[in-house]
Amino acid sequence: MTAPVEPAAVAVDAGSRFLRVARVGTDGTPRLVELPGAVPGEGLPTPAGMGGDRYAALGVAYAAYRDHCGTPGRLVLVVPHGEQARPAPDFGGPRPLLVGAPHAVLALLRHAGGPPVSPVLVCDLGAAGIDIARCALVGGTVAVSRLTRYRPGPGGYGAAFDRAVLDGAGLAVDDPDVLRRLDLARAGSARRTEVALDRMAARPDRAEQSADTVVHEVAGREITAGVVHRALARLTDGLDQALAGIRPGPDRTPVVAVGGAARSGTPARHLTDRLGPAVPLPEGTDPALAAVFGAALVAAGRIDAADRYPHAVAVRVHRTVRGRPRAGELLISPPGTLVPGGATVFAETDGERVRFGTATADGSRERAVRILVRGSGAERGVPVAVVTVPAVAEERFHVGVRVTAEGAAHLVLQPLGRSGPGTRPPGAQLPPEEFPLGLLPVDVEPGDGSARTFPRPPPGGCPRPRDARQPAHPPDTQGVRP
Repeated sequence: MTAPVEPAAVAVDAGSRFLRVARVGTDGTPRLVELPGAVPGEGLPTPAGMGGDRYAALGVAYAAYRDHCGTPGRLVLVVPHGEQARPAPDFGGPRPLLVGAPHAVLALLRHAGGPPVSPVLVCDLGAAGIDIARCALVGGTVAVSRLTRYRPGPGGYGAAFDRAVLDGAGLAVDDPDVLRRLDLARAGSARRTEVALDRMAARPDRAEQSADTVVHEVAGREITAGVVHRALARLTDGLDQALAGIRPGPDRTPVVAVGGAARSGTPARHLTDRLGPAVPLPEGTDPALAAVFGAALVAAGRIDAADRYPHAVAVRVHRTVRGRPRAGELLISPPGTLVPGGATVFAETDGERVRFGTATADGSRERAVRILVRGSGAERGVPVAVVTVPAVAEERFHVGVRVTAEGAAHLVLQPLGRSGPGTRPPGAQLPPEEFPLGLLPVDVEPGDGSARTFPRPPPGGCPRPRDARQPAHPPDTQGVRP
């Protein structure tokens, strides 16, 4: 009997010029899926009229894959950094996993045994513009913070380059057929173009002779190395504007350049000259495909995106059951829901946020709250932080956790209103109160409720995490009282 074929795991990335779908082959190497109408090495041309709607473009690419290859078993969508926390779109197949572009690039590097350093700058030189993000490896997660974004108009960063090339060759700059021919010609002559440009840079005294080298032909017109070299000035000028607000550190930060414009050594060298040494992509990787290839490895389960906290976060609580106090744990954040730089995750029961009070039995003004982390399969959480919160008798709260873009966790209490006289009018809401917890441990042993990063506390309290407010002698069973 023939074993059933498991549905493929695919990744989709939508750029302003091309829609790319990738999956991992039987040899473990990610590759573009060959779809009808695709430009070799690039992907499907992005339909006109998308209006910058990334999710509509992603849906077009997914539909093209499903029509040609069937419904995949797993689906990962590449999105800009910070959008991983938004609701995933429903494309009529498996629920998509959203992975930020910097995390996708880092997944590709980590799968290949890198990056060798932390932090590292991921510089995405795409057709629409430039995104530069600072990425730091924190335990088993990747903390990402955007440094700058540059979006020239009209048409974006890559479009300005294409217009300069076509204008230099005397061709129409807005003809879709001419643009498609330019893409095809460029894909077939990338190595020849780069050699000619390198020759011009290496021998400035003979640059004029090298500038006349024909690198490809479009619609009957010759495109020379000189035309491409002058058009590249549009890219480097844009880079200078994007880098204007970035001050490199004294040791200079390593740079990985991705995106279509990173195929050329000129803008890549421009980046490294100003920011730091280059981090190479895995051998043979096209920089324009780095994000979708990394996302394909995530989809296939070859590596984790490391953009979500992998463990459950809970809080120690006191409940009253049949008139008797009982200590327990209330789940705030299930595994894989906390995203660095994402939204606060609040404790819920049956889809409704749980309401809490902070009043203490002895009437004191403060309450010590113990934060727990629970590994996969563990029956109980391990204490990782204790914070002191004000105890208000009449106030009720929603309790949540968020993680900053730098990876630091915060306990969040959202006041809901007092139950007695003088309550706030309907719709009025006080700002949330936040209590820093430091870095949550990643190295938590599954199944036994232990963590190597934060050992079990001795009687009298937990080890103090960075920036957490902690009493000298926290009670053993204090918590947020429902």
